[in-house]
Amino acid sequence: MDFPTFKQTVADMIDLIPEHYFDDLQGVHVFEEAKSDPKEPGLVRLGEYLDPGIPQFLSPHAGLGRHIALYYGSFQRVGGYDPSYDWQGQIWETLTHELRHHVESKAGDRSLIEWDIQQLERYRNRIGS
Repeated sequence: MDFPTFKQTVADMIDLIPEHYFDDLQGVHVFEEAKSDPKEPGLVRLGEYLDPGIPQFLSPHAGLGRHIALYYGSFQRVGGYDPSYDWQGQIWETLTHELRHHVESKAGDRSLIEWDIQQLERYRNRIGS
């Protein structure tokens, strides 16, 4: 899948999701580059939920709001050269995963954050770090 098709696929999927899930979300952004995980260089992030936290006076993040980022280059690294790679399924899974982070963040729920931490620990145990 090329980058323009990736962007259009994300836009089409967003249209399938009821608008209220996007309340207080400033945007869903699609980037062409890959995003490495800063703590695990062997991993790439397909997407991430960006929430600067509670705005504080003169905070460097004040007013940035909540965003979802999807990284085309990361999807390309994970499966772009595999003809059986399920682009549609992986985009949907990543988009809805990050949207769930948004909904849970607004509700003060850390369930998905805890699940992500557990998945990272399983990965680290598998590679022996």
